[in-house]
Amino acid sequence: MPNDSYDILIQGGGPVGLACTAWCLQKFPEAKIALLDRNPQNDADLVAADSRGIALSHGSKLLLDTINAWPTECADIHRVHVSQAGRFGRALMTREELKQDALGHIIRYRDIHLTLRKALRTIQAQSPNFVWRHIDADTNTNAIQAKCIVHAEGGLFRTQDWVESGRDYEQSALVGLVEVENAAPHQAWERFTAEGPLAVLPSHYGPNILNLVWCGSPQSSQTRLQLSDADFLKSLQAEFGSRIGQFLQVQDRRLYELGLNYRKEITQGNEVWIGNAAQTLHPVAGQGLNLGLRDAYLLAEKLSALFSRSDDEKTSAAIQKTLGDYAQSRKVDRTATIGLTDFMARVFTSNLLPVVVARGLALSALQWLPPVKTALARQMMFGRR
Repeated sequence: MPNDSYDILIQGGGPVGLACTAWCLQKFPEAKIALLDRNPQNDADLVAADSRGIALSHGSKLLLDTINAWPTECADIHRVHVSQAGRFGRALMTREELKQDALGHIIRYRDIHLTLRKALRTIQAQSPNFVWRHIDADTNTNAIQAKCIVHAEGGLFRTQDWVESGRDYEQSALVGLVEVENAAPHQAWERFTAEGPLAVLPSHYGPNILNLVWCGSPQSSQTRLQLSDADFLKSLQAEFGSRIGQFLQVQDRRLYELGLNYRKEITQGNEVWIGNAAQTLHPVAGQGLNLGLRDAYLLAEKLSALFSRSDDEKTSAAIQKTLGDYAQSRKVDRTATIGLTDFMARVFTSNLLPVVVARGLALSALQWLPPVKTALARQMMFGRR
C-alpha cells in the first residue's frame, strides 16, 4: 500500500462507517477521506450474508433518507405491545398516539449494509479525493497517514478486541424467522419472560412471517437451538402464549452472546470511536445501530465543517477541539441510551418479587400516563438532544 496522507481515515466498512463517510462527503465533497473496508469489494458476496432483522428507529430513517440509503424492503412497526409473562402489567404504543408515520422499522442487516454501499458509490462519483480501500488481515495500514482517525470497526459482544466498561448479562439471543397463524400487520410484541425479553417483530416477507428474538441464559438458549423444529415451536408457544395463534414453522435459528461494552472516553488526541466501536448494547430496546448512526451523523457534521476551512485552520489543536466538542455533544444522548438499555436489560430479567411487582406497576403506569409513554417513545425514535 502506498504511503498516502488524508484528512480523515475511517476504519470500518460496516453500516456506521459507511454512513459516516457518506455524510462527510455529502457535506464536503472535496474532503480527503480514506475508508478502510474489510468486506469484499463485490456486493454479490454480501447478498447471502447476515440476514437477521435489525430494528431501526424512525429517526434513523430520516437520517438515512438524506443520503438515499433507505432499503426498499423493510417492515414498518405501527403498534408495540409490551407485557410480562405470567404477571400483570402491559402497555401498548401506537403511531397514532405519537403522531408518527411509524414507531420503527425492521430491516435485514445485509440490506442496510448493501444499500449504504450503493449510496456511498453514488456520492463517490462526485468526490474526487475519496479513496475506498478494501483490505485484509495482512494489509499494512500503518503507511496511511491521517489528520483524524475514526474508528468504526464495530463488532459484536465478545468478538471485540477491547473491553473497558460494562457487564456480561450472561444471556444469549436466539434469533430466527417464525411463521404464525394469525399475525396483525405492522404489530410488534415484546414479552418479558423469567429469563429475558422475547420479541416477535414484523418482517418484509409478509404479515405471517415474523422476526424472532428470544433472550435467555446461555444454557437454555443453546438447548433451544438444538431442539427439533416441532419441540422448539412447542416451547416458544408455551412461553409466548396464543395472542397471534399458533407458531407453525421456524427457520434460520442462530445465537448471539449479549453484554454491555462501552468506552468512557470516545476521543483521544486525533482519534474518535463511534458505533459499536464506542458502545455495544443489549438488544432489549433495539438501540445499538440507531445510536451508532446518530454518532456518525453528528461526527460528519463536525468534521466536514472543520475540514472545509482553509488549511491553516485545520491544525492538530483544532482537530482535538472539534473532537472534544463532538464528545460533549454526544454525552447526553449516549449516557441516556446506554443507561436506559442497561436498566431494561437488568430489571426485566429479575425474578425478585418486589422487582416483578414494580415492573408490572411501571408498565401499567406507562399505559395510563401518556406523557411518560410519549417521552420514552421519542427517546427510542430520535435519541436525546
